[in-house]
Amino acid sequence: MAMRKAGAYSKKHVVPYTRISKQKKRAYVKACSSSKIVKFSMGNFDGYNHGKLPHVLTMVTDENIQIRQNALEACRQFVHKKLDEAYPNQYFFKVIPFTHHIQRENKMLTGAGADRTQKGMQLSFGKTIAKAAILRKGAGIFYIALPNPKAVSFTRVALKQIRSKLPCKTRILQFSVMYLYSSNI
Repeated sequence: MAMRKAGAYSKKHVVPYTRISKQKKRAYVKACSSSKIVKFSMGNFDGYNHGKLPHVLTMVTDENIQIRQNALEACRQFVHKKLDEAYPNQYFFKVIPFTHHIQRENKMLTGAGADRTQKGMQLSFGKTIAKAAILRKGAGIFYIALPNPKAVSFTRVALKQIRSKLPCKTRILQFSVMYLYSSNI
């Protein structure tokens, strides 16, 4: 099954469609696919907590957008593989948004002559097909903590390579976290 392009779901003001309940009569959403994002946090979490990874990169959006879960998962796999090959167990990588919004599709015939056989419905509700994260301008997508400036420059290149997989313009923010350790505390 071919997926519709992201432009079909690029409304700026989206009403989230998320209600899932264990009781069928209370659920707005009767059936929903499971999350395709396998992991949200990867790498050396203990090193991050103890201050061994002071350099932080954050990828943020420059516009209001919906990002599908398969786009987030493809980016996650690419960046995680690059970081794991170059700096094994020397980074902390986190996917920030969680895909709550459920996208719907009114399936119609396509191809030659389909316009004469099927007109569709006005304001049709559609069936659930995928999940997406609704992000506002300036919201974070990925958070990466690294040990040194060389790793930061390597990771910036990897993040620039995944921009084509995302349906929005992005920026990469960089800052260093200062950890203060004292024996009196």
